[in-house]
Amino acid sequence: MKNTNNNFAAADKLSWKTRFSYGCGDTACNVVFGMISTVLTLFYTDYVGVSAATVGMVMLLSRVFDGFSDVVMGLIVEKTNSKWGKSRPWILWMSIPYAISAVLLFTVPHTTGMLQFLYMFVTYNFCTTVCYTAINLPYGSLSAMMTRVSGERDMLSIARMGMSPFGRILAVTCTLPLVKVFGNTQSAWVITMAMWAVIALILLLICFKNCEETVHIEAQEKQEKIPLKKAFKALLTNQYFWAVLILWMMQNVIYGITGTILPYYCKYIFHNDTWMYSALYLTETLVIVAATFVSPVLLKRFGKRNMSLAGACVALTGQLLFFANPTSFAWMMMSCVIRGMGLAPLNSIVFGLLGDVVEFGQWKTHLRQESLIFAGGSVGTKIGSGLASAGMTGLLSLSGYISSNSGIAVQPDSAIQMIMNIYKFGPIFVWVVVIVTLALYKLDKLYPMIMQELAQREAKGEL
Repeated sequence: MKNTNNNFAAADKLSWKTRFSYGCGDTACNVVFGMISTVLTLFYTDYVGVSAATVGMVMLLSRVFDGFSDVVMGLIVEKTNSKWGKSRPWILWMSIPYAISAVLLFTVPHTTGMLQFLYMFVTYNFCTTVCYTAINLPYGSLSAMMTRVSGERDMLSIARMGMSPFGRILAVTCTLPLVKVFGNTQSAWVITMAMWAVIALILLLICFKNCEETVHIEAQEKQEKIPLKKAFKALLTNQYFWAVLILWMMQNVIYGITGTILPYYCKYIFHNDTWMYSALYLTETLVIVAATFVSPVLLKRFGKRNMSLAGACVALTGQLLFFANPTSFAWMMMSCVIRGMGLAPLNSIVFGLLGDVVEFGQWKTHLRQESLIFAGGSVGTKIGSGLASAGMTGLLSLSGYISSNSGIAVQPDSAIQMIMNIYKFGPIFVWVVVIVTLALYKLDKLYPMIMQELAQREAKGEL
């Protein structure tokens, strides 16, 4: 069924099968990206023996290229016309290359430092800059092409963010135990990643099969080619694009901080690199999942902005409580539970917010830019997470962190203290930024009026 000019109401209700299938897409992405954003750094430093400074340089440089690729991919998607639509076909076309690229990340040769750097740089960018971008960006913009009903986009976002953590759970909590089972060597990492890659491939195909593009706006289809300068001006003058970009960026930074530093924290402060990391990560993630699926109830009562703002305050409280006893596993577990409850509201609707930004942009500029808005948001998140990764590895390097290919190096007190400080103070900065941004966010109140005006415009054949 096509969604024409004035038809974006009850008829656009999506089935739970469609919502589930859409969620499978990000679950697949997180099976791989969960590894990249968490334990990959540990693999590089403690199993391949690459210095923390080198790892940080690879990730920082890669994020610059990665951000550029998002914009390029956004423009490519806007120009894509296939029998499956604009965004949907890319999920099919890039699924196999994505699976292969993930395995290549862990086949770092034991050779000179320069050759290792080049191999890491090439494979990391092939996986993230090329393959991940060519899947995840079209996947994100697909939600705005499946329905124009804000509530339905919110449900797609909730399904996405409720299911995506299971990808991270599988990859992150099961990887280190499986690596131990398979021999605790680099080969063990390759075998484990190959298993995750196959699962990701299957989930991507489910998403492709059951998620269709149904939004077709006659005025948009008749619109002349938009000059790049005009398109970017419309994007950059959309104030709510910047607001959601910051929120999405901070969401990724918090995942990067807690995910990357936590395995080091467990290994060198709790002296346990077997089950503690998996237990903490699994607990926080499951709390996020459970609270995410509760979010629709809160969403109806409080709206996206108020629900997310309250959650951010809860998350900040959970992080501050951790200060009471940062060397206690039980205390950290409690902090993870509270933080997970606080992160869930924003986590559940961040992509619904981006869909609202698309409608706001059309209302303000008479241009509809699904792919470019999602691309621009993705640029910010990747640069943000890249800076966070580079910052953390840079601080580790400055503190005297010792890399080893055996994973048994004894770290100086300065490195151990740095690991603790990053985990303690990093999230506080993030949640303060989130709270300030949400306090200034007003699109929720404007949205009904915006959609009413758009319906009137489109009835006249205008954007």
